[in-house]
Amino acid sequence: MCKINPLVSIITPSFNQADYLEATIKSVLRQDYPRIEYLVVDGGSSDGSVDIIRKYASEFTWWVSEPDKGQASAINKGMARAKGEIVAWLNSDDLYLPGAISRAVAEFEARPELGFVFGDAVTIDADGRPIKELIFPDWQFEDLIGFRIICQPAVFIARRYYEQVEGLEHIYHYMLDHHLWIKIASKAPIQHIPELLAAARHHQAAKNVAQAADFGRETLEVMEWMGKEPGLADSIKVNQRKVLGGAYRLNARYLMDGSQFGAAISSYGKAFINQPIYTAHHWHRIIYAFFGMLGFRNLAGLYTRYQDSQRPDFSAKTSFLDWPGLSLERLD
Repeated sequence: MCKINPLVSIITPSFNQADYLEATIKSVLRQDYPRIEYLVVDGGSSDGSVDIIRKYASEFTWWVSEPDKGQASAINKGMARAKGEIVAWLNSDDLYLPGAISRAVAEFEARPELGFVFGDAVTIDADGRPIKELIFPDWQFEDLIGFRIICQPAVFIARRYYEQVEGLEHIYHYMLDHHLWIKIASKAPIQHIPELLAAARHHQAAKNVAQAADFGRETLEVMEWMGKEPGLADSIKVNQRKVLGGAYRLNARYLMDGSQFGAAISSYGKAFINQPIYTAHHWHRIIYAFFGMLGFRNLAGLYTRYQDSQRPDFSAKTSFLDWPGLSLERLD
């Protein structure tokens, strides 16, 4: 059961993200919730990140900088030292938005049976300018096994369930968060919070940009794992078309982001066979992949201009003004 004002543990795994790390740290330290312990697990950065960590060392419960085996290893290392009843990790290029932790705690206090809560989010570019709002439905277990993807930095987890499912698995490097969500949601209810809790940064060095196709490959590996997992296999059989359609649609999107347009079209075709209506909702991405396959140039430039025209305007959100890592100046 979640106590009143429970301790919340936040872990930041870090590796050579000095350009963004300080804003990430500040977005945690400026939260208004009174009981936070903050742990930073650096993988032996060589870009000045350790100097930034030392600058704020007095604000951390614990920190370390040493080689590790990747993101999952770093997060689990931090979780092993964490004492909070509610836990989360915030990557070193992402941000919490004002009041995020207080809002998550309130949901756990209202519903102590929850396995995790997830809020809405906004994507931001390298300069901190908003790109797109990510507004989610109240997805549950059946949606997650259908590869409906929630935004990792907007997720807060009940520690007992993180431990019950034995945390993150080191074999996953890209879909490690979604794999964890499925494991927890198979054992406890989850809850959407219809408020902006986090900002996920998109930049050229980010894994979901630089290694997009690997996300797709690992999506299909998670699908195969679900079909073999004793506690999930029956649910997968009942929802087989939803699972296949979702996995192939997500794989196609990542292949497209990795400029593998022909493979993306093939995967979209498999998604359409299993879930035609859901796949058709992504017609604009399919058209983008089709023209990419035909060799049309400057697609990325056209897509960037389209994104710029759709950027949300948060200038009226006074709590976002002067928030670490955010830039609300409009593009000309």
